[in-house]
Amino acid sequence: MAVKTKELKLDIERVGTVSAILTQPDKARACYVLAHGAGADMRHAFMAKTAQGLADRGIATFRFNFPYMEEKKGRPDQPAVAHAAIRAAVAEAAKLCPGVSLIAGGKSFGGRMTSQAQSKAPLPDVKGLAFLAFPLHAAKKPSSERAEHLAGIAIPMLFLQGTRDELADLGHLRPVIASLGAKATLHEVEGGDHSFAVLKKSGRTNDEAMSEVLDTLAAWIDGLV
Repeated sequence: MAVKTKELKLDIERVGTVSAILTQPDKARACYVLAHGAGADMRHAFMAKTAQGLADRGIATFRFNFPYMEEKKGRPDQPAVAHAAIRAAVAEAAKLCPGVSLIAGGKSFGGRMTSQAQSKAPLPDVKGLAFLAFPLHAAKKPSSERAEHLAGIAIPMLFLQGTRDELADLGHLRPVIASLGAKATLHEVEGGDHSFAVLKKSGRTNDEAMSEVLDTLAAWIDGLV
């Protein structure tokens, strides 16, 4: 399958301009607006592997930097700025991939900011939200407060979580998913950490665990579109 990769600039109203990348296979079935985590930008190996893996499965991705990452600042943007970046990315993805179903979400912080944006005002034309390791709480501080806004989201949500993820204790996450009802789906990656890496003693490789993540995500997206 032929895949095109375009380096782009994304204008965020009243904020500035950031870098972006569109990874687009021929005849893409959907486009996933993929926001990065708090500590690594859109070019991180995890992000690149996700984009390429989805392209191999017929799904485009639109990656972008949050302003703080573009400017190489240490602290993540305030939520309002992050939400503005996500809204700009969704609008740009719709222009670049006309007629293609949109999914939004991302890795850790990026996924949480996307869910917050959606809870405040629906992202135009977005069919569902997919979270790659939703950061439910700080490490070793189990809580479900960060999930309270999810109840205000009406579209389908997919949570892909490693069972060793220190930022999402499953004892807290599972009840959250249950409370959201049929609109929320939880897929647990056995032995995976916050980046879905597995221990050698698990009997499988990190690539195999990541393939599980991508296969599950692609199948869920197909179910929506």
